[in-house]
Amino acid sequence: MQIPTTSPAISYGAPPPEAPAKGLIKRRSTPYWLLLPGMAWLTIFFVLPLFSLLLTSLQSPYSDNPSDGFYFNWDFANYSEALSRYGEQFLRSFVYAGIATLIGLAVAYPLAYFIAFKAGRAKALLLVLVVAPFFASFLIRTNAWKTILADQGFIVEALNWLNLLPQDRILNTPLAVVTGITYNFLPFMILPLYASLDKIDPRLAEAGADLYANAFTTFRKVIWPLSLPGVVAGTLLTFIPAAGDYINAKLLGSINDRMIGSVIDSQFIIVRDYPIASALSFLLMAAILILVTIYIRRAGTEDLL
Repeated sequence: MQIPTTSPAISYGAPPPEAPAKGLIKRRSTPYWLLLPGMAWLTIFFVLPLFSLLLTSLQSPYSDNPSDGFYFNWDFANYSEALSRYGEQFLRSFVYAGIATLIGLAVAYPLAYFIAFKAGRAKALLLVLVVAPFFASFLIRTNAWKTILADQGFIVEALNWLNLLPQDRILNTPLAVVTGITYNFLPFMILPLYASLDKIDPRLAEAGADLYANAFTTFRKVIWPLSLPGVVAGTLLTFIPAAGDYINAKLLGSINDRMIGSVIDSQFIIVRDYPIASALSFLLMAAILILVTIYIRRAGTEDLL
């Protein structure tokens, strides 16, 4: 029997199959097309304004009068001048934001733990109550604290009766500013903590008890490490906006409680020294970026970067 040496007949009427490489290229390019609208938005409303801010920070005034305008001349001295003039406010911003973040964590963690593990059917209601303050504007909520912390208010009178207020008042003090910051940004701490705690299987705590671990040891060895991503996310969402906040310092504090956000606001709106204000903005962003990077790496959650 003779073995055929020619290939099978090819049907010339059917269309040739599509090359696999072409279809693969299309599938690989699809995600980039989907990212295009978001990247365009970030470019127009973030990258370009940031670049404009950088150029403004390197300008110099034509004269001592800011209304005469500015010109670009690579004036890096604006950064050193901004730090020398407003270094105290810069440091105060991070101190106030750090204290408010720690207080917020101490308040939010037990509440998030209770909602995640103990609330039962009331879980949804408690979450609504957590986000309910956002239905009022930031200014209204901060102004409400001026009434709550008034010198003739119940809180101040009760604390004075207990001799717990060295200045016999709370308004126009650092305590009022930290209180306002903590309250306004507390939901940003609670929600990430709840999301992290809610993912933890309650049977892990039961397993710890079966292994003769007390409640504190179970929390330290099981619950806390598993909730650490929520802790990191909550502290970042609280600390970053708190460091640049100026409303609480302006409404609840005195002139001695000004934060760097207050300085930037006054330099842009009132003084109109745009290069110094832009330099302060860039220094604030750089400092926050460095602190956040160090904090995430020390916390062992580099995957959040």
